[in-house]
Amino acid sequence: MPSQPHYIDIRVNPEIAHQPEELKKAIAKYIDVSDKHLSAYKVVKRSIDARARQIKYQLRVAYFLQDESVIWPKTKEKIYHQVKDENSRILVVGSGPAGLFAALKLLELGLKPIVIERGKNVRARRRDLAKINKEHLVNSESNYCFGEGGAGTYSDGKLYTRSGNKKIIKKVLQTFVEHGASEDILIDAHPHIGTNKLPDIITKMRETILNFGGEIHFETKLTDFIIEESQLIGIEVNHHKIINAEACILATGHSARDIFYLLHKRKIKIEFKTFAMGVRVEHPQSLIDKIQYKTPERGEYLPPSAYSLVEQVDNKGVYSFCMCPGGIIAPCATSPGEVVTNGWSPSKRNNPFANSGIVVTIDDEELTDFEKFGPLKGLKFQEHIEQKCWQLAGESQRVPAQKLQDFMSKRKSTSIPKNSYQPGTTSVEMDSIFPKAMTKRLRKGFKKFTQKMKGFDHPDAVILAPESRTSSPVRIPREEDTLAHPQVLGLYPCGEGAGYAGGIVSAAMDGERCAKAVYHQLFKQ
Repeated sequence: MPSQPHYIDIRVNPEIAHQPEELKKAIAKYIDVSDKHLSAYKVVKRSIDARARQIKYQLRVAYFLQDESVIWPKTKEKIYHQVKDENSRILVVGSGPAGLFAALKLLELGLKPIVIERGKNVRARRRDLAKINKEHLVNSESNYCFGEGGAGTYSDGKLYTRSGNKKIIKKVLQTFVEHGASEDILIDAHPHIGTNKLPDIITKMRETILNFGGEIHFETKLTDFIIEESQLIGIEVNHHKIINAEACILATGHSARDIFYLLHKRKIKIEFKTFAMGVRVEHPQSLIDKIQYKTPERGEYLPPSAYSLVEQVDNKGVYSFCMCPGGIIAPCATSPGEVVTNGWSPSKRNNPFANSGIVVTIDDEELTDFEKFGPLKGLKFQEHIEQKCWQLAGESQRVPAQKLQDFMSKRKSTSIPKNSYQPGTTSVEMDSIFPKAMTKRLRKGFKKFTQKMKGFDHPDAVILAPESRTSSPVRIPREEDTLAHPQVLGLYPCGEGAGYAGGIVSAAMDGERCAKAVYHQLFKQ
């Protein structure tokens, strides 16, 4: 009978964790055998414990002893069915994480996905991103949010989620590995792919969908829904072409504002959803390393450090969002006449700066001046702030910026520290951008963060505005059991844009969930 691996949890110094032979000796010593009697081992979970002065790697290790058969448990790969036109045809609108994983799950279930994407493929999309950075030109259909892979392609590739369903999370991560991601994401406590690697992975996912009979249509924009007697039977694209299908998974992301406007115009129910807004803060990565690792130099065996901060201020949350070690702040506007910031990191996280969103909860109290817009009031507030930033920055993609210390002291910055934002910065006081209640909470939050991380208010720390696309300000309701919209049979709101996910993994999970819901509804299983 084949042997099963043994498991231990072990803490080791960083240099040992990165040297296989030294780690083997440490494991053998821990289980009290000669390293010659340890025939094979594999790290299956890995995290860093930086709480004590001596930083350690916390490892879960699987191993076999001498004379035991070394047979590692295999992960079951997904089986996709070859589909044809006569198979049930399901529309998937949007090719972000939710849409791509919905399409892959449909292939598993033997249904034909027809993916509609308003933007371009990843290769063509890069040229439009370069124009934003260099020429300040925003293509409203091809940018950091719209195009193959959605916002996920250029949003760092963090794969951490608070969802407790470890089995499904592992399946999502395994799908990324099957399409080219490093197997490290299966073992790291906070897995990360890197923006530089995501385009190739997304391309391979596209190839899987096409190779098994699915369709993907780029530069194809949903412009209307075709509904008969409360049943969705298809969609209109590019204002003239009709595509018929048996169901539609709507995975258009949190920045597809035209979809929210269309739903509202068609009197298809949408709801206001609490969201968050604030600024991007950037520090030298070496400073964050010094604070977090409590050492002057990080050394070669520790990764660039991250942080996660949260406080309650005036009974509302102030917290870090999408923290990017060794990262870059990017211009993420989706229409001309607005400024938006976001952050990402390459796989090695080797840029000289660390950035993070620092945001506050936005609920009804902040939106009294926007109540007339009903369920679109949060969206209108977002637009108002983004357009104001564009005007204050000289009607360009230059971003309003202020030294953190100056913001804390309520004074305008006479100079802006060197930073990673390529289109450039303009010195602007944040009080001229955000409502007073917001800047008050941000100041209190930064004060508390500095108490937790001494040096956080360093003279080189700079804040850039706005960080406004943390999540959708709109929820598209759906039935709890069927996941279909309560008014429109066959319409399945999905992912971040519909208000049911927050990040790549949770969006992917929701995409799979909606695909399964479509299958169960069609075949009543």
